[in-house]
Amino acid sequence: MKKRKYSIYRECQGRENLDKIPVAVIGATGAVGQRFVALLWGHPWFDLRVVVASGKSQGHIYRDIASWRLKEIMPEGIGEMNVEQIHPKTFKDKEIKLIFSALPPKIAKDVEMDLASLGFFVFSNASANRMADYVPLLIADINPDHLALVEHQKKTKSGYVVTNANCSVTGLATALKPLHEAFGIKSVVVTTYQALSGAGYPGVPSLDITGNIVPYIQSEEEKIEVECRKILGKLTDSGIEHSPINVYASCARVPVRDGHLESVLVDFKEDVSEEEVKRALSGYEGLDNKTPTSPKRPIIVTEDESRPQPIFDVYNGEPERARGMAVTIGRIKRIHGKIRFYLLIHNTVRGAAGCSIMNAELAEMEGYI
Repeated sequence: MKKRKYSIYRECQGRENLDKIPVAVIGATGAVGQRFVALLWGHPWFDLRVVVASGKSQGHIYRDIASWRLKEIMPEGIGEMNVEQIHPKTFKDKEIKLIFSALPPKIAKDVEMDLASLGFFVFSNASANRMADYVPLLIADINPDHLALVEHQKKTKSGYVVTNANCSVTGLATALKPLHEAFGIKSVVVTTYQALSGAGYPGVPSLDITGNIVPYIQSEEEKIEVECRKILGKLTDSGIEHSPINVYASCARVPVRDGHLESVLVDFKEDVSEEEVKRALSGYEGLDNKTPTSPKRPIIVTEDESRPQPIFDVYNGEPERARGMAVTIGRIKRIHGKIRFYLLIHNTVRGAAGCSIMNAELAEMEGYI
């Protein structure tokens, strides 16, 4: 596969003077769908024109069928939008080419590929197509070169599918990328403490989680282990050569609303000090706020021994549109030749809708939309 020369660090000058790109959200009433809608409303590059939900919701206005669960108040304009069904004519009538997907995996698998075959550019949070050979599993400020995989899709389709990673993987890969580049990683052991919003709405029954921790999330550990290796892999002529890093994951659901906390133990290929790790993490630039949703600092390192904590740090990230897009890392400590730290990611912002929107922003900057 021909590698594209990326220009993610160029200034996107004059972009604010161009017409906004019409977009749709499919699966718009769920937890991640609502986050997509909230982040896209008022977006400087994208114009949210269509919200799609299940067939029984067609003909209703969004306010009446979306059980709004975000802290932010639903903007008036969103509430009055008509809810549509998934139909190519609906999108074409509204001049839409770019679609954000928050569909359940079983539905997403075929629907997203069908839309790509019809010429739509689909940016998906669903897990169904993440491991497909020529589908980018993309975190725009971690593996931007993987976006070039869409060129292979476009040989057989007029559109394409781009996926973002599992919410826990996004936080983990964000931390591992600068460390692997600097020192080389042999293996990673990660334990996740995952928020309730990661289970969607209505999520975990209250009697199962109140005053409790559930040490099992279906398929989560497997996703972390395989997705991380694809994200940290190399783009080649035949697709992605997965990273040989071994990742061992254990996952638990905890009674926290938003924010996945992860305890990470990294075994490096060379001897590494705590200070070297801190410098590598805090110095990572990512996209450096070159797109509306990308944070000025993708990784924030805290020296407070009691942090990060969801209640204090889940909305870290600057500027305002990038709130919740920074991964916060603390308690960096060398233990028996390995490095242990804790990280926190906002699971529905950085770990889901926000990441997918940032992926689409990168695609726009690189001429794929």
